[in-house]
Amino acid sequence: MHPDEQRYIRIFQNIDLTSNFYFSYSYDLTHSLQFNLMSAKTPQEKVSKLAGDIEAVRSKPNLKFVWNAFFWKEFSEDLHKDWVMYVTHGFCQQTNVSVFGRPIIMTLIARRSNQYAGTRFLKRGINREGNVANEVETEQIVYDGTVTKFSRGRYTSFIQLRGSVPSFWSQDISNMVPKPPITVDKSDPLAHGCARHFNEVLSRYGAPVIVLNLVKKREKRIREGILSSELLAAISYLNQFLPPKHTIEYVAVDMARLTKSPKHDVIETLHQACNSAISRIGFFACGYGINSAITGHQHTNYENLSIYKQTGVLRTNCVDCLDRTNTAQFVAGKIALSHQLYCLGVLDKVDLEFDSDILRMLEDMYEDHGDTLAVQYGGSQLVHSIRDYRRLSLWTSHSRDIKQTMSRYFSNAFSDAEKQSAINLFLGIYQPLKERVCLWDLSSDYYLHHKSTIGKHKKKANCYTNWLSEGVLRALPFSRDEVQNSVVEYHRGPIGDDHVDVYTDLYRPTDLTSLETLFYTNMIHSIRDFMPKNASCHSPFEVRVQPKRGQERSTLIQQPILRQVSAASFVTQEGSSTSDDASSSDDGTTGSSQELRNQNEDTSYVSFKDLFSTMKETYGVEISSPNRPDVSVYHRFVKTEVNSRIGCIEHLSPTGKSVKRCLKRCTRLLHNSAFSLDSSYHVTPPTVSRLSKALYEENVQLARHGAKQCSRKDLNLYKFYVRQMHL
Repeated sequence: MHPDEQRYIRIFQNIDLTSNFYFSYSYDLTHSLQFNLMSAKTPQEKVSKLAGDIEAVRSKPNLKFVWNAFFWKEFSEDLHKDWVMYVTHGFCQQTNVSVFGRPIIMTLIARRSNQYAGTRFLKRGINREGNVANEVETEQIVYDGTVTKFSRGRYTSFIQLRGSVPSFWSQDISNMVPKPPITVDKSDPLAHGCARHFNEVLSRYGAPVIVLNLVKKREKRIREGILSSELLAAISYLNQFLPPKHTIEYVAVDMARLTKSPKHDVIETLHQACNSAISRIGFFACGYGINSAITGHQHTNYENLSIYKQTGVLRTNCVDCLDRTNTAQFVAGKIALSHQLYCLGVLDKVDLEFDSDILRMLEDMYEDHGDTLAVQYGGSQLVHSIRDYRRLSLWTSHSRDIKQTMSRYFSNAFSDAEKQSAINLFLGIYQPLKERVCLWDLSSDYYLHHKSTIGKHKKKANCYTNWLSEGVLRALPFSRDEVQNSVVEYHRGPIGDDHVDVYTDLYRPTDLTSLETLFYTNMIHSIRDFMPKNASCHSPFEVRVQPKRGQERSTLIQQPILRQVSAASFVTQEGSSTSDDASSSDDGTTGSSQELRNQNEDTSYVSFKDLFSTMKETYGVEISSPNRPDVSVYHRFVKTEVNSRIGCIEHLSPTGKSVKRCLKRCTRLLHNSAFSLDSSYHVTPPTVSRLSKALYEENVQLARHGAKQCSRKDLNLYKFYVRQMHL
């Protein structure tokens, strides 16, 4: 063994394969839901595929999001496709929103690109191939969980993108300062690298591409403003050669300045920008009976199967693509969620209020989403959470922010280099060879990610004016990958085990599973995990006011449910009410809790008959009391079950002494088989009588000594049988 082998193994093992890596046997995680459902040649095949009666259609994986491609690259051509597993890296979480018993499943998937991937300060900007640092595709899927058959389900999804500013820039971390200076490494007046990047974005998502830039605008000493100038100049140059209706739209929001100003609401500003963007790009919706009153979509309808496509993408970036970017993506996800629920028929209007259960669930999902991605390439969790930008964080969270800042600074200064080496080794960007310089002896990995510097750039440079590929331009506003089906392969033959069925995936009826171990039951639930215990309204859209900054949580005073329920007793997120000395009514007025109690004294109590309709009115069936014969049969069943477990029970006699009573006198059990005990672990065979043993031994002796002479009794019996046959 080579002496450097063990050191390479230790570097490789720095990648934690037990977390943040995902795969699926039946679903292509490397592509979006829209691509997976629409990957067919003709509209007829699309309808047949969604109906579940098409031959097997399987899409080739998007290698941009496959993190184990280097391991099976050498032998993938010799193996059947079923033996190759595609693993993605990023984030995935699912929650169950119960809308009065109707399950609505929300799924958030983040796919991290393996191109130009690395840590926070070591990978910045873009390379010559058009790959930006730390690019992540986030998909928000919302579907109706009441329909468990995949081909009849109703699905919606919304995709947004994050990535570094697409220009050649970096930060020098040789000096240990909290904010290293930003340096533009190479001037690119013709936006060659940016053109390659947006050419790929338009190819994958279509038009329009809306760039939401969250970098600072006004600074006393220009630092982040350099990136905004570079990005705006590049987009302005590229738009000269695009059709006017497909130009790249640039939107700038200075979140840092708006957060510091008490007169501005940063969330409202982001809401306006994201709402305008989503109204243009739309979202994907597919299914039978979905709401047709949707605007801004490419609509097709095949045999009552409605399909709405998302054309284009919202691309968000700041300097680090961490805190500010995650908050902006949450706001976009909130707007998209209201449209998705309206499309599924859950909402009657496109609007969701903050502090409702469903938005608190979505906020927690995006918080976990941001924390996971921040740990992967930032070294710590989010420093500024969504609640910080909403100005709802308590003063006690400041210590957490300081801790996360110090953790991120320590990680960037001491462990990022080793983490970057592990990523380069894991992705096969650096391959150890005897004649090559060792990985730890490299002063920089610049040439590994910029192959044009060593003459390995194979792509032919596009024209500086006609920078958009001809196939991409012809397919706009749709995605070229969906129009040309260039990444789809068709397997003729019946659909096998890889056919997706939601019911089978959730409940696995062919496996030996228990209810407690199913992921569907362990999924975060709106009623169990978010709704307060004393809530009178069980709607996930009910607004539950959060405590203000610095306000302590008071104890919960449970009161009976009243007929006239007002918004007087606001409920906090943790299930505790606000203080008793102040409350709010429906019209916004405030009053003391004593006045409210005096008003409620005259109201009568509410029963279940007042809140819910009867079963007869709802289902046409009413539950009646069982008759006496049925009760008798049930009692016998219970006694039989007890008798099958134990032979006798103990009960107290009138004198107080324990007396054993045999249950066999009450019920006699009949075995279903000749075995004395039926069990999958232990079986006692039945006993064999002496006559049966003698008969068996006699037959065994016939094989050894031959047949013996027939007895007179058997001979007379045979003669009698013959005479009866001839009569």
